[in-house]
Parts: sequence; structure tokens; C-alpha cells
Amino acid sequence: MTGPGEGREPQGIGRFDVPRPPAMDVEPARRNGHRPAAQVAPTPTPTSTPGDEVDTAATDEPGGDLVGSPASGGTAPAVRDRPGDHWDRKVANGLAFLRRRLSGDYEVDEFGFDSELTDAVFHPLLRLLYRDWFRTEVSGIEHVPVDGPALVVGNHSGTVALDALILSAALHDKHPAHRYLRLLGADLVFRMPVVSELARKTGGTVACNPDAERLLGGGDLVGVFPEGFKGIGKLYADRYKLQRFGRGGFVSAALRTGTPIVPVAIVGGEEIYPMLADIKPLARLLKLPYFPVTPTFPWLGPLGMVPLPSKWLIEFCPPIPTAHLTDSADDPLVVFNLADQVRETIQQTLHTLLERRPDPFGP
Repeated sequence: MTGPGEGREPQGIGRFDVPRPPAMDVEPARRNGHRPAAQVAPTPTPTSTPGDEVDTAATDEPGGDLVGSPASGGTAPAVRDRPGDHWDRKVANGLAFLRRRLSGDYEVDEFGFDSELTDAVFHPLLRLLYRDWFRTEVSGIEHVPVDGPALVVGNHSGTVALDALILSAALHDKHPAHRYLRLLGADLVFRMPVVSELARKTGGTVACNPDAERLLGGGDLVGVFPEGFKGIGKLYADRYKLQRFGRGGFVSAALRTGTPIVPVAIVGGEEIYPMLADIKPLARLLKLPYFPVTPTFPWLGPLGMVPLPSKWLIEFCPPIPTAHLTDSADDPLVVFNLADQVRETIQQTLHTLLERRPDPFGP
């Protein structure tokens, strides 16, 4: 037998009703400046107006203090970006860069080109020179292909081959695809202990047809200065007068690969170290192509190596196609005619740029 209340469900509790647990005491958590794990922040009501909403992730129940605010006894709320965070990231990136360099965790191509070192060290230094010191203006960058190979041919000047480095950095920064210019250098550059390593790291290689054709065949931009030491070692009285382009070896490399040739004219390099004389006996003693005498060198010693702040203009000319002449790569007449066309294009562009820049040291 059952008692009066047995066998029946308790009053007020249905079959699917669940007893409500007792309310949690959230006061200790609020004193510590933390939100209880089970508490959910209220969402703004649709009747709120712009400007009345608050950060729901940082508030307690309506009427409460901001979690982490001084009134609640907690720490200051986290911010998205503090002024010092930018420098913290720079320091962290710098340390990560040094760790990769010391551990050897970086890549170079078959020629020794190190794109990471070029972007992190060399281009920022050259950027200060071409943008702030030389106030360089670049035009005609649309004539440089967005992709695929091209042979960039420029005039050489300046006693020190600084124009090649400035050209490579300016092209990389101004080009929409930020392409690298693989420079071809003379044998002397790659016989000097420190200079040789730096040239390889920045993408340079020996100025010979096999290396040039391999780079062009791989779709790279290749930079060449056919005047060589005759261009950078000429006197200031002969400034902006192109020297002979040699035997046109650069043209042969372009013809064999069907690569377009992009002439480029550079104004400003002749004034950075105006060469007044060449001490040939001293040059032969030191096994150098020339020993320059400038208004500041050797009179001022190391200070004489500081380039004068001349105004630079760089203009890329329309490309000259060569795909229709690939069968004439070994024809001397075709090679010389194309080399003369490139030389004449650069010379005429130099005259135009000099008219645009009447003052070598103007703004």
C-alpha cells in the first residue's frame, strides 16, 4: 500500500521541467577584475542609438563598472595598438632576421643572389641615397615589362659605379611588380674580396654571355652598362658623351634569347665625383683602370668619398624588340646596327634630360 502522497508527481514540477540551480555568487570574481566563465555579456538593444553602445566584451551587467577599470579594482583594459607596439614589432623582426642569418636559414639562387638581405639591408640604404640625397625622378617605368625577361642597357658615369646600384634600387621601388635588376659587372668587381661578395648577394654576376643568357632564359631583368670603365673613368669635360659600346656582346645575348632591349638614360651621375684628372702611373701601380682626382679626393681623404648631392633624372625608353632577329645573333652587321640604335637612343634621351635639368644641384 502507498501513502497519501506516494505514486504522484510533486506539485509544480512537470515531466520535462528541470530544477533551476541556485544562482552563482559572482561578487568575488568582480572584485578580482575577471568575468565569471558562465556569464555572457549582454548585447546592445535595438533601441540604443549610435554613441550609446559600449564594448560588450569589457562590461559587466547593466549598471556595473567596466571590467578592468580602476573603479572595479582591476587592471587597465587591453588596447588594440599602443604607440610602442610598432617598435616592438620592428625589434622582433630584426631579431628574427639575425637569427635566420646566423643559423643559415635563408635561400640564395645559383648565382648567389640573396633577396632577403637585399630587401632588408641594401635597398633601404640605397633608398636614402636616391630619394633623399640625389632627389631622383624616374620616368618611363611603364616601358619595363611586368613579367618576363628584358635587357636594360644604360649609360655609365660617376668615377664610382654608383649609378648601377641606384638604378637597381629605383627600378625595384618604382616598378609595379617590384622587380629585381640583375646587374652584369666587370671581372675586376668579382676579384675584390668584399666587393665580390656584396655584388653576388645583391644579384650581380660576371658580364659574360653565358651568364646573361641564363638569366634572360629564366625570365629575369638584366642590367648592363656597355661603356664599362671607359664610361665611369672619363673626365668631367667629357660628361654625358657616350663612349664606344665595345663589340656588342649584350646585343648577341638579347638576340639569342629573343629578349627586348630597354635603353635607359641616367643624368646626375657625372656630378657626384667630377673627375678632373687621371694619375695613370699610380693607377698602374695599384692595378686599377684609373686613379681619379676630383675636387674633394684625395685632398680630403675619406671625406672625399662622400658624393656631391646632384639632381638625378632616370628615364626608361620604349623597348626595342629582338624576337624577329633571333636567327641573326651571329651576324656582326645586325649586332653592330642594333648596338648603334641603342646607343643613339640613350644619347638623344640624355640631351633631352639635360634640358629638363639646367641646374645640376637644383631642387
